[in-house]
Amino acid sequence: MILLEGQSCYLRILTEDDASVFTDLLSDNKEYWSVFEPRHEARYFTVSVQKEKIRESLYQMRDRREYNFGIFDAYTSSLIGHVSLYSIKRLPFSSGFVGYSIDENETGRGIGTEAVQLVTKFAFEKVALHRLEAFVSPRNGGSVKLLEKVGFKQEGLLKKLLYINGVWEDHYMYAVVEDDF
Repeated sequence: MILLEGQSCYLRILTEDDASVFTDLLSDNKEYWSVFEPRHEARYFTVSVQKEKIRESLYQMRDRREYNFGIFDAYTSSLIGHVSLYSIKRLPFSSGFVGYSIDENETGRGIGTEAVQLVTKFAFEKVALHRLEAFVSPRNGGSVKLLEKVGFKQEGLLKKLLYINGVWEDHYMYAVVEDDF
């Protein structure tokens, strides 16, 4: 089990035992997160689907291709978000992507920033990546600010990258390399 400890939160790899509480988190934030993420079918918000997704993520972790962490409040141990290191590519790239979401009721506390710092450090020091990337909507000012605070730099605008809620949306490409972290 991988545990990354911070001041306000800690990150722990999600297991099948977390499927129910994780499904509750997804359901509670369905509308809030759908502003910047594709909408999902109703079955996505079921324990059985989330258990299968967690199981698949654990297989990916064994191959060092993905790490799916729950973000837990350091004081209450409540699950308040998730952060993933995914699409890991080995040499000649040695890179991966980071994605994250925080419970709507927990935003503004700096927990997302701390979680991304923890997973970025993990990516460079333990997974031995050279580069970490993130896509972010230009409309998502909070996420842009978070990435820049952690040390990611904007590298460009990817036109009509993701299909979200019936519209092809542009996204910024942000990245940080190990030498700059």
